[in-house]
Amino acid sequence: MRSSEIRQKFLDFFKTHGHTIIASSPLVPANDPTLLFTNAGMVQFKDVFLGQDQRSYTRAASSQRCVRAGGKHNDLENVGYTARHHTFFEMLGNFSFGDYFKRNAIQFAWEFLTDTLKIPQEKLWITVYAEDDEAADIWLNEIGINPARFVRIDTMDNFWQMGDTGPCGPCSEIFYDHGPDVAGGPPGSAEAEGDRYIEIWNLVFMQFNRDSGGELHPLPKPSVDTGMGLERISAVMQQVHSNYDIDLFQDLIKAAARVTNTQNLEDNSLKVIADHIRACAFLITDGVIPGSEGRGYVLRRIIRRAIRHGYRLGQKKPFFYRLVTDLCSVMGEAYPELPAAKERVAGVLQQEEERFAETLEHGMQVLDNAISKKISVLDGETAFRLYDTFGFPLDLTADIARERGISIDNEGFERAMARQREQARAANKFTMNEGLTYSGNQTVFHGYNALQHEGKILAIYKEGTPVDFIEAGDEAVIVLDHTPFYAESGGQVGDSGKLLAGNGTFDVTNTQKIQANVFGHKGVLSSGRVVTGDKVLAEVDSLARVRTTRNHSATHLMHKALREVLGDHVQQKGSLVDHERTRFDFSHNEPLTEQQIRLVEKKVNEEILINTECQARIMAIGEAQKSGAMMLFGEKYGDEVRVLDIGSSRELCGGTHVKRTGDIGLFKIISESGVAAGVRRVEACTGDRALHYVETLEDDRRASAAMLKVPLHQGGAIPLAVHHLQQDKKALEKELSTLKTKLAGSQSNDLVSQAQDIKGVKVLTASLEGANAKSLRETLDRLKDKLETCIIVLATVEAEKIALIAGVSNNLTKQIKAGELVNFVARQVGGKGGGRPDMAQAGGTQPDGLPAALESVNGWIENKL
Repeated sequence: MRSSEIRQKFLDFFKTHGHTIIASSPLVPANDPTLLFTNAGMVQFKDVFLGQDQRSYTRAASSQRCVRAGGKHNDLENVGYTARHHTFFEMLGNFSFGDYFKRNAIQFAWEFLTDTLKIPQEKLWITVYAEDDEAADIWLNEIGINPARFVRIDTMDNFWQMGDTGPCGPCSEIFYDHGPDVAGGPPGSAEAEGDRYIEIWNLVFMQFNRDSGGELHPLPKPSVDTGMGLERISAVMQQVHSNYDIDLFQDLIKAAARVTNTQNLEDNSLKVIADHIRACAFLITDGVIPGSEGRGYVLRRIIRRAIRHGYRLGQKKPFFYRLVTDLCSVMGEAYPELPAAKERVAGVLQQEEERFAETLEHGMQVLDNAISKKISVLDGETAFRLYDTFGFPLDLTADIARERGISIDNEGFERAMARQREQARAANKFTMNEGLTYSGNQTVFHGYNALQHEGKILAIYKEGTPVDFIEAGDEAVIVLDHTPFYAESGGQVGDSGKLLAGNGTFDVTNTQKIQANVFGHKGVLSSGRVVTGDKVLAEVDSLARVRTTRNHSATHLMHKALREVLGDHVQQKGSLVDHERTRFDFSHNEPLTEQQIRLVEKKVNEEILINTECQARIMAIGEAQKSGAMMLFGEKYGDEVRVLDIGSSRELCGGTHVKRTGDIGLFKIISESGVAAGVRRVEACTGDRALHYVETLEDDRRASAAMLKVPLHQGGAIPLAVHHLQQDKKALEKELSTLKTKLAGSQSNDLVSQAQDIKGVKVLTASLEGANAKSLRETLDRLKDKLETCIIVLATVEAEKIALIAGVSNNLTKQIKAGELVNFVARQVGGKGGGRPDMAQAGGTQPDGLPAALESVNGWIENKL
C-alpha cells in the first residue's frame, strides 16, 4: 500500500466517522512566537484546545506537514544516521474538541489499524499512563488486547503537557513489533531503546489543566489529540524496517542518485538529500527564504547540509534544485501548493546552491587539512573560521567530523563567536537601545494626533552615562514623560525636531526606544543649559513627519499590491521608511518586469485617488486575526495590537499614517533590485518627492529631445531616434571591421617575406596597425596557409590595450604549444591568455614592452625546437 493511499484511507476513515477534514496548515505557525515551525498536527488547533478559539466543528482530522529542525524540536543532526529521524514528516491526526474522549479515540485507532489497514493484532503493543485506569479498562476489557502486550508506563513519556501550566493529560501509545530479527525489547523494558518495537500512534487525552502550583484540575470539556507518522505507518504497511525504504523515499532517493550520478542506492548521503529536499521545498513554499537568522537560517543549514552530502558523492555542480520536479511528482497531488510554487522553490534553491558553491570547496580543504592531523577533537577556532569565512553552520562541520570519528570543541567555538560579537559591538556606534539603564516612568506618546506637546525631562544621558544637566554643544539622549516624537519602530525612522526649554534649545536628530515604552530623543543642545526636571515644549519637524507618513502609508498599499500582482508568497522581509522614500524588501525569486512595476504603481495610485479615510483601532490579537489583518511574517505581537485600515489594506502597524489615502498625493517606484537570494527590494517615493522625481525625468526627456532634434511631445519620437542611432552605429562598426580586415589582409602579403627560418620552421612575429581581434585571427589563418610549417605571433594595440594571437601549424604542436607561446609573450606585457595547441589568444596592458616581447620569441622557439 503506497503512502498516498494510506494518507487517503486515514482521512476517508475519519470522514465517515463525522470528522471535518482540515487541510495542512503552513510550516510557519500563525502568530505563535513560542514555536519555530509547525511540529505536530495539533499546532493549528492550539487556540481551540486553550479555549481561545471556537470552530464550527468538534471533530477534525488532518495530514499535517511538520518540520523538526530547529529550536527545542530538532532532529536535523540525526538524519542519515537512524531509520526514523526526519527534518520533515507528515503527521496523521484526529482531534476531538470536547466531543468524544478515550473510548472513541481508542476504538477509532484500533478499528483503523486492524480493520482498515488489516495489521495483525498480535503485532501491536499498547501502553498507557500508569495511573490511567480508565484507558487501561477500555483496552483490556472492551478492545480485548492481550495483557501480555499491554504495559503501564509511569514516566512523562505517557503524560503529555503543552507547557509547565495549561492543558495536559495521559497518553496511550500504540507500538508495532517489527519481529525478532530486529534488536530491542518491548516498551517499558530495559531494552526499549532498540528498533524492534516502534511507536506508530500516540493518543493524547487532554483532561486536566495544571495550575501554577502544579495542581491538576479536570477540564470542563476533555479533548483528544492524536498523531501517527505517515512515514512510520507506511514502513509497517510496506513491510520494511526503515522509513527510507518506503515508496515515498525510494522515489526521491532514486532521483537524488540520478542528479548526483551515484550508483549505490544504499549510500546514506542519498537518504539525507531525499529527506532535506522535502523540508526545504515546503519551507520555501510557505514563505521562508534562506537567511542569517531565525527560520531562514534553519533553512539555510538544511540546504547546505544537503549540498555537502552531494559534494561527498562527487557532485560539485548545483543539483539539489533539480529535485523539486521529482518532489512535485511524489507529493504534489496531496499538497497542490507545492507544484504551484515549483518554479519559485527551484529558483531559491538554485541561488543558494550557487552561492554556497563558491566557498564549499575551499572550506572543505580547510577542514580536511585540520582533520588530516589525526586529531580526535576539532578545535573551536577552526570550526568558527569555517562558520565565519566559509559559511559552514556548526552542525554541518559537526556532521562531517562525525563521519571521521571526530568531535567538535563547542565551547571553543562559542568563545570565538562571543569574541566576534564583542568586536562588532565595539566597532558599532553607540545606539540608544543598548547601554542605557533606565528605571523611571514610561513615555506617553501623543504623536498620532499632535506634533507639539509639553513634557518633562525624566533623564539625560551623555556618552551613555546619566547626568543631571547638559550645556551648549553637548550631545545627549533625553527621556521625556510625554512626547509627540515617534520612536523608530516597524521600519519607520524616528522623528527629528526640537525640545524648547526655558534656558535652552535641544535639536533632536533621531528618536529611538530605550525600552518598549521609553523614548530617547537623541541630539545636541544648540544653546543654553537644560536640567533634569525641566519642562520643555517638544516640537516635531512637521515637514519631515508628513513626508514620512505619506511614505509609510504608501508602503502598506504597495505591500498589498505586490501580493496581488506577484502572488501570496510575497512576505515583507524588511523596510525603511523616512522622509525621502520607502524601501521595502520582500520575498520573491526574480526581478519584477516593467509591466509588473507599472501594475503595482497603478494599483497604489488608484487607492490614492479613491481618497478613503484611514482608520486605526486597538483590539485583541485574536479579534485582529479574525478581521483578516495581515500579520508580518516572523513578527511577535502582544495581546493587544493596533490594526490599521488604509484603503483596502489591513495590517498590524504602530506607525504614523495619513488621515486619507489622497493625502499621499502620488506614488512612484524609483528602483527595483535584488538584495539576497530570494529577496527583492523596491524603493519608492510619494507626494512632493514623487513630483520632483517626475520633474527630473521630464528634464531628462527635454534634454534628450533637444540633442536628438525630435519633437518633445510626439509620442515615441525619442526611442525611435535612439533606435536609428543604434542602427547607424552598428552599420559604421561593421564597415570599420571590414576595412580593418582588408587592411590586415593587405599587410599579410607583405608579412610573408618577413618570416625567418629557424631549424627549418618559418617563424613570424609582427605588430599590425589598425587591426582588431577579429582581423588578427583572419590574418593568422591566411599566413598559416601560405607559410605551411610555421609558428606565428601577431599583435595589435588599441586604446592602450594589447591583443595577442599565436598560431602553430598542426605538424609542430607536439613540440610547441600555442598557449605556452602566447603566455610567454603576454607575461612580458602585463597579461595572460590561453587556447588550443594550434591557436591561442592573450591580452596585455603594457604597450611599451611589446617590441621587446616580440623580439624574444625567436630565442624561446629556438630553445624548444
